[in-house]
Amino acid sequence: MRWKGREKSSNVEDRRGMSSGKMIAGGSIGTLAIVIIVWLLGGNPAEIMNNLQSEGTEGAADPAVVQAEEELADFASVVLKDTEDIWNDIFAQDGRSYREPTLVLFSNSVESACGYSSSATGPFYCPGDEKVYIDLSFLADLQQKLDAEGDFAMAYIIAHEVGHHVQKQLGITDELNNMRGRVSEAEYNRNLVRLELQADFMAGVWAHYADRTKNVLEEGDLEEAMNAATAVGDDRIQMQSQGYVVPDAFTHGTSEQRKSWFLKGYKTGDLEQGDTFSATVD
Repeated sequence: MRWKGREKSSNVEDRRGMSSGKMIAGGSIGTLAIVIIVWLLGGNPAEIMNNLQSEGTEGAADPAVVQAEEELADFASVVLKDTEDIWNDIFAQDGRSYREPTLVLFSNSVESACGYSSSATGPFYCPGDEKVYIDLSFLADLQQKLDAEGDFAMAYIIAHEVGHHVQKQLGITDELNNMRGRVSEAEYNRNLVRLELQADFMAGVWAHYADRTKNVLEEGDLEEAMNAATAVGDDRIQMQSQGYVVPDAFTHGTSEQRKSWFLKGYKTGDLEQGDTFSATVD
């Protein structure tokens, strides 16, 4: 993907190196308690504080690792800017205004309007605050552990989460939430999968226009996105983690479904063709 030297988004909130509010409070209280106990026992609190500070600096990150992560952060910001430009144009064509989401970069854990989340959750969109949350280590794991190599594989993940933001603005997310309690749990979960597949379709729509208006795709980029969709398919993840597949426990759709809907969005660029709720997706 051609991205270096291109404009970055201003809607990025960098929380890397920060713990969640709960963790910061807990850490501060814990350190204070240790110092007080040492003082009460006749020890030297200053010595304890010096030791704690030295322990914090011993694990300083490798400069090469830091540089690689900063490059990932720049890349994510450029991709977000592309999504902003494209979705602003698409919404404007229908006489609507697009509210740009904020991308939050975090490490280890984060607090959002949707609650507390750890890195294990993976990238997610929170409709409560209209922010996309990404621990950059996931983007690295996407290549190293899930065999989804290439920068466009990472772009697909970001565009998928932005797709959820588009769904929120179009009222699709609220429609699904209103179904809760009015349909069976099984039916509601099936529609959650369809919501995810539609976000894949919208990522494909983004790729369609990114390719045609910005000429960002290079040879092999589309295959990288397909590999990423395969890597994060429910069937593949379940097979790798537990050795068997449980369709009723799907949350995002199979590898084939995810690839199919992304590719449909990429080929058509037409939002009208992205009704995963009415289509046969099985």
